Amino acid sequence: MTTVCVLADPPREGLVLPELSESGPLSPSEAADLYAAMLADVCLAIERSGGELLVNYRPAELLPDEHADVESEAAVRSTLEGILEEPLRTKPQVGSTFAARAGNTTTHLLEREEVDSVAIVEPTAALLSRTHIDSAAMKLRHSPVVLGPASDGRVHYAGFTEPIDFEGAYEPPAVETLTWRGRDAGHDVDFLPMLPTVETPDDLATLVPLIRARAAAERIIPVHTATWIDDRDLRVEDDELVMG
Repeated sequence: MTTVCVLADPPREGLVLPELSESGPLSPSEAADLYAAMLADVCLAIERSGGELLVNYRPAELLPDEHADVESEAAVRSTLEGILEEPLRTKPQVGSTFAARAGNTTTHLLEREEVDSVAIVEPTAALLSRTHIDSAAMKLRHSPVVLGPASDGRVHYAGFTEPIDFEGAYEPPAVETLTWRGRDAGHDVDFLPMLPTVETPDDLATLVPLIRARAAAERIIPVHTATWIDDRDLRVEDDELVMG
């Protein structure tokens, strides 16, 4: 069984998805609501898969000073209340950078808790589904490193059965950097199909028509993210995001 760790920030205005609110189409409140919706969908997909969900929240001492008063675990738990069927397992993140936090979580689980495999994902991978997670688990039986590419050289999933050198491992392009770290450790590396992640206005413009199309075709959709899009009548017209 793969322990799938969601590295999550508390969905607070001005903290999450800053590129969407500072120069993008959303207000800080809307960006926080979108992040919360995607967090719910990613966690629900993991719970419904053959993996084990672990939410790694970023504690107050690792947040920017202007957000140091937030109770991170309570904020994350509140977001997921009533959504998951199983009790939510959480742990605080440890480390000064995303790569350090991902590495500390992965190494601890593999070496201290002796789990079979660990995957790192973020709430921004809204289209991550049970099928993707279970496919990755099958690949991890044969390859110690399995990566899910996203646009601009990012990754939506990074799975491991053995530790690698995580220092700077998410330096752009993360998919290539992580691959070389795996190869440097003597590991085979395999890949999942590409999925979008949502951090920028262009990312959101990619996600929105995909979800609207899947909804129109009555295919599986991330329900909470799709509802957020539908409630705002968010769509792409003439290559631009339009709301309402």
